[in-house]
Amino acid sequence: VSWSGQFEFLERATAKLQVVVPFTLLIILVLLYLTFRRLDEALLIMATLPFALVGGIWLLYLLDYNLSVAGAVGFIALAGVAAEFGVIMLLYLKQAWGERIAAGKTGNEDLLDALREGAVLRVRPKAMTVAVILGGLFPIMWGSGTGSEVMQRIAAPMVGGMVTAPLLSMFVIPALFLLMRRP
Repeated sequence: VSWSGQFEFLERATAKLQVVVPFTLLIILVLLYLTFRRLDEALLIMATLPFALVGGIWLLYLLDYNLSVAGAVGFIALAGVAAEFGVIMLLYLKQAWGERIAAGKTGNEDLLDALREGAVLRVRPKAMTVAVILGGLFPIMWGSGTGSEVMQRIAAPMVGGMVTAPLLSMFVIPALFLLMRRP
């Protein structure tokens, strides 16, 4: 007995993803390390990615969608946006802290001020990014017609993740940066 059709396609795709995903994550870690020149900051961004995907998992569950290749594509896109959120937040935090260090202010209160400044500068751009992504994905989520079922499963992880990923990057990354840089 051999199974064919969608099951066979899913099995082939799963086998390829088991090789490609770890290799891709390793490449991303190396690129983050080359960007920040610090392993702890690269690992910070990588560690936040699974938590940013929680919203997508919950929305798939609430909509009663099974994880498929289309859903995996949606999670890959969500991971890219979540990594971008984290990288930009970390860059702003480092810039604000670097300005304080250059001015000779290296105390705990100075670090907290730098975190507030760096995080607050990202609120409006992050809100605009989330609004644009949701504005583009809601018509796909509510659409009907040819191919809409596949597109809904691609869009669902992104829509769910646009709730958790921005919150994570605005609250958790500054808190972890504080723990990493505390004098």
